[in-house]
Amino acid sequence: MEIAAAEDTSENSSALYVVNVERNGKVIYTWKGNQRSTHIGLYDLQTKQNEHLYMFEKNLHIISCSINNERTLLAVSFCQYTEEEKASQLLQSVSKYLTLLIEIHPINNVRVLKAVDSCVRVQFLYPVEGRNASRESRLLLVSEDKYIEHFDIHVVAEEEHKVVIQKSGQLPRAKVVDDLVWAQWDMMEQRLFYIVPKESKSTLRCVQFYPDENFNSILESHLDIAVNDTQLKLVNFGYDYCQDQDVASKSLNLQVFTSKAGYNKTFTVSLERTESHELKEVAFMNLDYYVAAYLPGQFLHLLNVQHPDLLCYSLFLTGENARIDTLQNCSIRSPWVSTVLACDAGSLYNVSISDSALLQFLQKSKRDCERLAALHCALLYFQHTEDLEMQIIRWISENLSTCHSFDPIQEFIIASLYCRMCPEIQNLDKLLPYTSLHDWIGVVPGVICATDIISLPVLEFQNSKGFWEKLNSNLESVKYAEPHLHYHSNALRREWRNLSEEREERRATAYLRNIFENAKKVLSHLDTWDSEARLVPLFEEEDYQQQLLMGLMVVQLKDHLMRHLQYVGKKKIDQIVLDYVANLLNLVHRIMKEVWRRYQLHSCIFCFDERGTAGEFAVFHIMSRILEAANGMCIPLPPGFHTLHLGLGVRCLPLHTLLHYIDNGILQLTETCVRKLLKDLDDTEQNEKLKFSIVMRLPEALGQKVCQYWNHPINANLIARKYVKLLLGKLGNRQCSRPIPERLSIPVEFLPLNYLTNMLAEIENQGVHPYEKQDHVNARFVEETALKHTMTLLGLKYS
Repeated sequence: MEIAAAEDTSENSSALYVVNVERNGKVIYTWKGNQRSTHIGLYDLQTKQNEHLYMFEKNLHIISCSINNERTLLAVSFCQYTEEEKASQLLQSVSKYLTLLIEIHPINNVRVLKAVDSCVRVQFLYPVEGRNASRESRLLLVSEDKYIEHFDIHVVAEEEHKVVIQKSGQLPRAKVVDDLVWAQWDMMEQRLFYIVPKESKSTLRCVQFYPDENFNSILESHLDIAVNDTQLKLVNFGYDYCQDQDVASKSLNLQVFTSKAGYNKTFTVSLERTESHELKEVAFMNLDYYVAAYLPGQFLHLLNVQHPDLLCYSLFLTGENARIDTLQNCSIRSPWVSTVLACDAGSLYNVSISDSALLQFLQKSKRDCERLAALHCALLYFQHTEDLEMQIIRWISENLSTCHSFDPIQEFIIASLYCRMCPEIQNLDKLLPYTSLHDWIGVVPGVICATDIISLPVLEFQNSKGFWEKLNSNLESVKYAEPHLHYHSNALRREWRNLSEEREERRATAYLRNIFENAKKVLSHLDTWDSEARLVPLFEEEDYQQQLLMGLMVVQLKDHLMRHLQYVGKKKIDQIVLDYVANLLNLVHRIMKEVWRRYQLHSCIFCFDERGTAGEFAVFHIMSRILEAANGMCIPLPPGFHTLHLGLGVRCLPLHTLLHYIDNGILQLTETCVRKLLKDLDDTEQNEKLKFSIVMRLPEALGQKVCQYWNHPINANLIARKYVKLLLGKLGNRQCSRPIPERLSIPVEFLPLNYLTNMLAEIENQGVHPYEKQDHVNARFVEETALKHTMTLLGLKYS
């Protein structure tokens, strides 16, 4: 955003230069007026108003400037003359640099703080927002002689609202640090970072300034870099473009960004054009979720500081993708999050990642590392909107076969769940997975990254709040917690497999009843979110296996959270878990809804006498990939998913492919779909072959339920065979001894059949009846079916 300069009536007025940005967002700038005067102005980012603060009646090089929160005091540091002026005017007795404290409410007294030959920077401390005006201001004074002082300045109000400094003598001061070689000011959080050199390693320390006038050294961390600079490097202590450029060429380019995650990595980058004589210093920008490293004309790297474990979640842009036109030839500083100051241009900009540009980059990307980074950014950096989700789902559906090192459906589900759930409660981000990947072994062209093993920083001041409390919690979790706190599905997969193989009579235990009760809660919870008629025919039937997995996931995720969030309470954790599993199912439904709309499918697709359209085949392929993704993560699918998938398979696939998919577990036979197929399809030769192939593959329990819907001799023969096999299996070593009455009104003189029917009848009389829900399936049914089958084989008619 461009900053407007204060109005100047001079015809010879020159461009403005930004010299500081204060915590409240007010920008201090200077410009040259007529008669060689030097002006200082203040621009308010909120009101877009300019205010003239002070004027020097001579041409000065302003080095540093700061105004207190109450706008009653102005601290200014400037150079009184150049080396050429000193030589020509023989000014040996005059100090080169002067630091003043000026009363500006109204303009009144001027007090000299420093008159030295070394450069000085000034910075007022700011209280927390919303605090009443204070009678005391505190000022930091930073000298290039490598020390920092802290001044206490008491003011009093006199007549006509005049504010003046209370004491006429020396101001109270305290030494904050000595012998430093590098310092950075964090104006938003009022923190001072500085480096003190040692023989082999340097030490990074942090001083936190508090609103109650205290300050403490709060953090110490050893750096694996040797800092031997003889000249002090300052970051965010105002902006003196000429001097900063001179120092930058001789000192370490280092900047600290505060992040609750934290990491230590070293990046080595190959430059595209090393012959350029206009290579600038790498500029760093704080985008909160990312730290941007920008070298104009070479690269723009968005380094993921929230999830730094995998290189593939950072964006490494080159060429035209790395071009920021407005900042192409600027000296850049980042005074606070998502803000950039072009020092030499005198302009302040808001910086953010464009969602439309990111989606275009995602669509054009050819490498998996680019796709992963862009997809991760789209899912976790931006606020989710229906339009953004729709575009991501569309890209996923078009690129399922082009992503080789990751599954985009898995990434979409896991990252979306993480984004939706983590704001619920503190530390939940440590316990829920943000990615489906366990590691990534790919490479980023032109970038080498090394993860450095360093000693953990030490928090010297205890009982801290806010950022330091969160950082301390993260450090403690690294030292004492399990190596991997994120929930994973290994145990869930084993338990689901074991329970799926339980015998029918063991499924009524209290444990299983609790599991299915949890599944009901999830589904009822989901119903309250989507009261409209669903476009996709899901959630319309019961699915034992998916509800088992659903309820089991609730149980295991609840146990996982209870172990690590004991302070939260059971009721809140119950709600979080229900939300998580319900959101998971809803995301699958969201994918299905978008592809359903895209290919213009209607909800009544179970008409098996027609072949599927190209759109249906595309949806079937996407559903197969959703199933593959769900199996890989061991997550439940919405009830009805397998029925819909099988229905599309019947319509779209040739018989041999359909049976191959069934035999390999890609398609699962469901009662709803098989029953409709058996009832609705007529018995042409082709349909008989399809039905027979399906019936032969039905599990025993399901076969007993649905075979009755196909009134055909082939099916009756199958039922009879299975019935005989089951009854004889029940017989075991028992003997049949007593005579059995004839089963047909007309006796059949076929002794083997008579013996078999008599044996089956005796077993039935002993209370054994495997087909209890189908009363017509009995010994007489077997006898009739056997006779019909025999006469059919002989070419005889049966009445």
